[in-house]
Amino acid sequence: MGSNRRLGYPLLVLSIAALLFAVTRGAAAPDPEPFRFAILGDRTGGALPGVYEQAWQETAAERPAFVVTVGDTIEGLNDATAPAEWQETEQILRPHRRYPIYLTPGNHDIWSAASERVFRQHARHAPHYSFDYGQAHFTILDNSRSEEYSTEELAFLEEDLKAHRSQPVKFIFSHRPSWLIGVALQNPNFALHQLARQYGVQCVVAGHIHQMLHIGLQGVTYISMPSSGGHLRASGKYADGWFFGRARVEVRGTAIDFQIEELKTPHGQGRVTKPSDWGLLGLANAIVKK
Repeated sequence: MGSNRRLGYPLLVLSIAALLFAVTRGAAAPDPEPFRFAILGDRTGGALPGVYEQAWQETAAERPAFVVTVGDTIEGLNDATAPAEWQETEQILRPHRRYPIYLTPGNHDIWSAASERVFRQHARHAPHYSFDYGQAHFTILDNSRSEEYSTEELAFLEEDLKAHRSQPVKFIFSHRPSWLIGVALQNPNFALHQLARQYGVQCVVAGHIHQMLHIGLQGVTYISMPSSGGHLRASGKYADGWFFGRARVEVRGTAIDFQIEELKTPHGQGRVTKPSDWGLLGLANAIVKK
């Protein structure tokens, strides 16, 4: 009788432990904290005075976790003047340095070995790199000196995505939209798209052309950012995608919420849209918020 009592206590403890393990194992992991970040378009390529400064003021007012640019931060293209231009840009950025700033190299930023050295000094990172924030992974590619993604850039992208495949949310940034023709033709047979599909990239973002465009291909969202300072081309009409703006992006779990925000007066009317309101030929949905 005493022997049975002695055996009963450890069996009861083991049963409770097994129950607690089962409950703990079955409990859902807590959702990651949501966060917001901002994307700024090209500053230069025929820069209009005051536009980039306004874009930064409006961005800072929303208190993003960090800011990603899509390139062309200086007018550049001249090795002799590049250091002074970066110093001028630092004056614009200095009040906003409390926010981490991730620069994408544009063709106005890097065009030579000397300009690459100056870019590295002021950007504080290599021309291509990546970083994590929460549940999201960001890959920044360098196609500043080529219309296409080089073999080296694609190799870097594949290695980077493979190393961070466990991150559930992924973005790719580059300056030139080297994907544009393939995506416009709905042709998935190009290397960047195949890597994006293989590793679960949700969004691919670029600048360079200063025009707001949005195209989807096999579940990957491709976005060309409007200008944040570089001159407006072609018709210059908002409905055609020509306006000064920026993006506010919120990540909740694996959900990504983009808002495309036109600058307010004096360099815009403050209209707010979603990427889905835009297509390859401009504004597809005429209803926009102010």
